[in-house]
Amino acid sequence: MRDYRQPGRAVSATVQPGSPQALHLIAMSELAGKHIVLGLTGGIACYKAAELCRSLVKQGATVQVVMTEAAAQFITPVTLQALSGRPVYTSQWDAREGNNMAHINLSREADAILVAPCSADFVAKLLHGVADELLSLMCLARPIERVPLLVAPAMNREMWTHPATRRNFAQLEADGATVLGVGSGDQACGETGDGRMLEPDEITEDLIAFFQPKPLVGRRVLVSAGPTFEALDPVRGITNLSSGKMGFAIARAAREAGAQVTVVAGPVHLPTPRGVARVDVRSALQMHAACMREAEMADVFVATAAVADWRPAAAADHKIKKDGSGQPPALSFVENPDILADIAQGPRSRAGALFCVGFAAESHDLLAHAQAKRARKGVPLLVGNIGPATFGQDDNQLLLVDEAGSRELPRASKLALARQLVAQIGQRLPKKVTP
Repeated sequence: MRDYRQPGRAVSATVQPGSPQALHLIAMSELAGKHIVLGLTGGIACYKAAELCRSLVKQGATVQVVMTEAAAQFITPVTLQALSGRPVYTSQWDAREGNNMAHINLSREADAILVAPCSADFVAKLLHGVADELLSLMCLARPIERVPLLVAPAMNREMWTHPATRRNFAQLEADGATVLGVGSGDQACGETGDGRMLEPDEITEDLIAFFQPKPLVGRRVLVSAGPTFEALDPVRGITNLSSGKMGFAIARAAREAGAQVTVVAGPVHLPTPRGVARVDVRSALQMHAACMREAEMADVFVATAAVADWRPAAAADHKIKKDGSGQPPALSFVENPDILADIAQGPRSRAGALFCVGFAAESHDLLAHAQAKRARKGVPLLVGNIGPATFGQDDNQLLLVDEAGSRELPRASKLALARQLVAQIGQRLPKKVTP
């Protein structure tokens, strides 16, 4: 049996547990302990497989590359051997295997088989159980119940939309494989459309998500994230330091947990998590309208947004300038609607159809303020944190407050905390009744 332990990801003695450096190292090891067989089939997208292999290794996985003869026409085994740090297999008759059964040995040792790129020809082989070379033979011989198969399609747009290809991928999914999506854009042939292989970081994120627990399958989750901006005039406004990172991490974690996720985002500069629908808003009124609308279809609402409590009664039509008097302009304010309270006290929440989670960003006395806010908002779960210590950061620490008391989640990356919170939400939800 081979030893797949990573050779020395040494951590400096100066890196302290819980420090930003330690949290970064943990975040870069999402696939630690996983052994991935990366299969390459013929196609120009093989050039992306080099970066994909590198990405998987950076995330802590060990990677065993298996290539078809056609794949070797586009990228050399030497390249993949250098990036994976392991000999590449190309033939079912490989003499390096003592029993001459590479298709058995490699498939038994894998935590997953990922075929990227997966050509139209190869998916047809998989569908019909054709096993005329090592990679297809290995996929057929794998123990289905414990070695999942994931495929990342890559082909010309006409091949991708052809009825035969659509049938093949649909049946492959019905047979238990996971078919990742495709990208859209310029293709090597000069045409433009769907069928490009996903980018390496997208596939890596999908693979990480695949291994996460799935407590929210069949659920719809709504997340509000980021600050709001309340205009004073065309160029100035009232906002806060919320980056939206915690809310976007929760959206990603909920999607990883199997949910259909929508994030309503204030003005933030963050990429949308894979597979998450996004609604961009600016002001508290816009966020209120969007959340009220989306909440009608949600099973869970997580209100992480740092919504402005007040807005100017009227925004000036032109930039407010100094007049030389030394006196500030006279401004009047009105209170913004309470998004969380309005949703938590709505009929769907009262009927138990919508589970609401609030967030409290405080500067002091976190437990007392969080308990008071939970009671005031009427939510079953309130998550507290110290705003100045988390705004804009990649890490956080949380305090969960419910009717039974409180529980601390120690400092960790926001994604790690988001996954813990999602697990807690999943435990609190009533069992979903299926027809």
